[in-house]
Amino acid sequence: MNTTSSVSSLVQPLGDFPPENIIFGRTEAMQTVRDRLSRLAGANVPVLIHGESGTGKDIIARMIHAASPWRNGPWVKVNCPAIPGTLLESELFGYEKGAFTGAFGAKPGRVELAHRGTLFLDEISELDLGLQSKLLQLLQDGQFCRIGAQEDKKVEVRVVCATNRKLEQEIENGTFRSDLFYRINVVNVYLPPLRERAEDIPELVNYFLEHYNRKYNCRARALSLQLMSVLRKYHWPGNVRELENLIKRYVILGNEEVISSDLKPRETDLFNADIPMDGQISLKKLTRQAVRELERKVILKVLQSNHWNRKMTAKTLGISYRALLYKIRDAGLPSNRMKRIAEPPVEVKEVAAD
Repeated sequence: MNTTSSVSSLVQPLGDFPPENIIFGRTEAMQTVRDRLSRLAGANVPVLIHGESGTGKDIIARMIHAASPWRNGPWVKVNCPAIPGTLLESELFGYEKGAFTGAFGAKPGRVELAHRGTLFLDEISELDLGLQSKLLQLLQDGQFCRIGAQEDKKVEVRVVCATNRKLEQEIENGTFRSDLFYRINVVNVYLPPLRERAEDIPELVNYFLEHYNRKYNCRARALSLQLMSVLRKYHWPGNVRELENLIKRYVILGNEEVISSDLKPRETDLFNADIPMDGQISLKKLTRQAVRELERKVILKVLQSNHWNRKMTAKTLGISYRALLYKIRDAGLPSNRMKRIAEPPVEVKEVAAD
């Protein structure tokens, strides 16, 4: 095993940030975020960043590190959902030679690599309860134990966590430890969704337009006022990340239709029933179809947020377990997460990672 190369790939460069006026915009909520960052950056306390997917939690975490006294130390990011649960413990805490089959040499984990720097745990709600317990020990006394080791190691590391879930709900569901929540939530930063900061959209559009024109050596024109108005009214389920991808696509293809055509289906998604304009319209029937489609989307989203646990989903929705099973069958939803979903709801669609 080439430990040197594997170690260097885990300590990641910070990369360039967009200008602060682009990141924080003009809205009061984002100015509150800016003010909070300036106050917490120098304090060696855990930080919890929460907000919907695509709101920029990764950028804010990197800004916290870059403004801290540990800016010259390592920046180590762990994307918790991207690493299988069986491997995540060894990735985080490392292992000793012979700890398990295939452990031909000792390997430091990402916690150890972040010594005197920042450890960023993205989507921390995905950690299982066993790993949450080990992380709690790290936060309490700065110690951890490699797999197969007999003694604890001590590290100095600043922990920043991010989540797009409501951890209070995860605690109620029994999937997240309340004591860990209070440890990581010393200071919290909330990033509002893009639909709540629509006045920032024109500046974001112009920034992404200039950035990707330069990157791809293109000359895409500024967006029309009509399309800009549409963008400001759109609900942005993918937030800033979705907007960035739309502008990137526009720069490459050079046609506003690639943006407007992508937005139209989502704007009319709840009302996609065929409406006969040459005869009598049954309002009752159309309403029933729209309600059924909305119910299907809500059930699917709650199933996914509860890791496909149907009992938790029924409790969250306030219906009986039998009623949920009936609704799942009636809506044509898969019985478990492993089956392919023919039509994923817009609300949970994600675009390229930060």
